[in-house]
Amino acid sequence: MEENKVKKTANSFMKNVLILISAEVLVKLLGFIYKLVITNIEGFGDVGVGYYSAGYQIYSLMLTLSSIGIPSVISKLVSERLAKDDKAGAQRIFKIALRFFATLGLVLSFALFFGSGFIANNILNVPDTAYVMRVLAPAVVFVSISAVLRGYFAGQQNMKPTSVSQTLEQFLNCVLSITFVYACIGKDTYIMAAAGNLSTTLAIVITFFYLIMYYRKNKIVPEEGQRSPERRKTNGELLKTILAISVPVTLSSIISVISSVIDTATVSNCIQFAYRDAGMAKDALESLAMKMTGILSKVDTLVTFPLAINTAFSTALVPSISESIAKKEYKVASKRLSFSIFASIIIIFPCAAGFIALANPILNLIYPTASDGAIILQIASISMILTALNQTINGGLYGLNLPRVPVAALGLGIIAKTILNVVLVSNPNINIVGAAIASVVCQAIAFSLGFKVIRMKLKVKLSMKKYLLKPLASAAIMGVIVAIAYYILSMMFGNTISTLLSIIVGIIVYGLAILVFKVLEKEEIMMIPFGTKIYPILVKLHFFKEENEEETLM
Repeated sequence: MEENKVKKTANSFMKNVLILISAEVLVKLLGFIYKLVITNIEGFGDVGVGYYSAGYQIYSLMLTLSSIGIPSVISKLVSERLAKDDKAGAQRIFKIALRFFATLGLVLSFALFFGSGFIANNILNVPDTAYVMRVLAPAVVFVSISAVLRGYFAGQQNMKPTSVSQTLEQFLNCVLSITFVYACIGKDTYIMAAAGNLSTTLAIVITFFYLIMYYRKNKIVPEEGQRSPERRKTNGELLKTILAISVPVTLSSIISVISSVIDTATVSNCIQFAYRDAGMAKDALESLAMKMTGILSKVDTLVTFPLAINTAFSTALVPSISESIAKKEYKVASKRLSFSIFASIIIIFPCAAGFIALANPILNLIYPTASDGAIILQIASISMILTALNQTINGGLYGLNLPRVPVAALGLGIIAKTILNVVLVSNPNINIVGAAIASVVCQAIAFSLGFKVIRMKLKVKLSMKKYLLKPLASAAIMGVIVAIAYYILSMMFGNTISTLLSIIVGIIVYGLAILVFKVLEKEEIMMIPFGTKIYPILVKLHFFKEENEEETLM
């Protein structure tokens, strides 16, 4: 019976995952496009990216305080109520959360706007970053409300409004960012960066109205006379329930964002400290600090692209596991988590191997006027693997109502990262390479602690051979062949053609490797989109035994 439930729910779970993957990939692609374009605009470059990202990281911290953990929390609470057919309770939770987080978002918008000068002068030590923070400040309240709405729909297993709104927001951001930065060519770099971020605020406001209209047509309507089992609880008691979950989840998100803020603050200050005796003026030191910050941000844009696909699994996992736990279907929950971890490994390993093998060619291809940072990208690829696994594991922990575990795990990692950043970045012989090394240590600590807890709580059994050795071997073979392919191709073609052809070679080699090593079993193939059609083809190609064919087609 448990096995039938797994098969019955696999399609709905994977449908939500597929919707989110499509949206996340499109969102990251659009974000990648506009950052690529503005980075290569005359007068912008790594310094412009530095100003752009420095102010944006502080804005991200405000977003985290007001909204980032909220979609998962609201989706969890709403899905639990709906699993018990308590529509009235689900709607009440939504309205209480909406009022509270709208107020919180408004307060933080004002705090960012009026506190931007203090942050720019005393924390970042680069006064001109204040302009970026001021144009972003109004967006905080709109993001906060939108986060509650997205969580509300996610709790109904409806990922459409989330995917559409995120895609719309990024499309508008892409078009407006390029337009605004081009319009400011010839002005100071920090003005160009502020203009680029102004587009973010406008895109968020427009998207907010889309979500409001969608809500009016698709809100939960309790049946006439239906009364919630929790009707006797006061609004304050229900808010306390929401905050009891949201505060730890938000703290976990805050710690993740703080990792980026620490990079920005420590790089900005420690680079200026490291080169204080080099005879450079304060303006030159600030420019150098922003350039180093820009390189880190540029690399972060690349590594977050593969993470976008993985985010879909972790996002869909929270309400999915919450629903299974509420129904006491523990084997279903364990199955979903195991598959999501496996999917994370299959997706992220080849991406990391490709970045390591082609770091310099990729940066030259994408950022021809600002191509520094190959070694940073290679080190960041390792932390990317750990980050992906942490995303998935944390999704499972939230679904199990254990949000404090990611907080503690990431907290310890951040402490180690901060110490390493200060020590390593302040050394002019290491500088920003130290920030990349510190990120690997941070994610490794968080992963080891989170994985230990999730494995114990859900009794997840992961084979070392299946989950690590085979995927690692496939990715390593791909990486080596890609490096050789680029070396040979570069003798005949330019960097662009050689890099693109090498990536295609890598995709083919990795696909063949996972089939030859039988990394994917029948069950995993059947869970992926179009798996029922793909599997018979693989049987005919003799990657799987023919005796399974009849069973598959039934």
